[in-house]
Amino acid sequence: MTRLNGGETVIADQLSNVTILFADLVGFTKLSSRLSAGDLVRLLNGLFSEFDRLALDLGVEKIKTVGDAYMVAGGLPEPRADHAHAVADMALAMVGTVERMNRELPVPLQMRIGIHSGDVVAGVIGTHKFVYDIWGDAVNIASRMESHSLPNRIQISAATHRHLQKRFRLERHGSVDIKGKGPMETYFLLGRADETIIG
Repeated sequence: MTRLNGGETVIADQLSNVTILFADLVGFTKLSSRLSAGDLVRLLNGLFSEFDRLALDLGVEKIKTVGDAYMVAGGLPEPRADHAHAVADMALAMVGTVERMNRELPVPLQMRIGIHSGDVVAGVIGTHKFVYDIWGDAVNIASRMESHSLPNRIQISAATHRHLQKRFRLERHGSVDIKGKGPMETYFLLGRADETIIG
């Protein structure tokens, strides 16, 4: 906003070392048929408001919501060395939030999450309602990581794995055929390496 107020008409930045997260609710269509319009909006508002709070606490940038999908990124608009770690913490907290909310829902929700790290173009578009958005191959791959993931699992690319492997518990998922990219190695994010595992 400062740059817009300063007279810039086109705001676009090429950013390296960014980690993107896409999350989508599984079973949301089924749940929507069981709830009134008001209850449905209250549910989404409560869930996404909690995600917004997490994003603020963890220093990652909420990019947008589309229906029941949520998108955040780490390492922008200000660069940070631990962008992938912050987004990984966000993903784990999001799954935990959904699990807590399920105790009060008639049909349990599940969340599918995908994460990828790479380069993006970030910018502000619009003339009436300004929107900060990001574009590029890394965004598309992160989206595919989500769509090819499994319910209540966090699937990450090999690029993100390289950032996380020393501090997080990861499980190899194998090769996934990604549209436009071919086979890509993927992993599941399970938790922080320093967490105590019970059982």
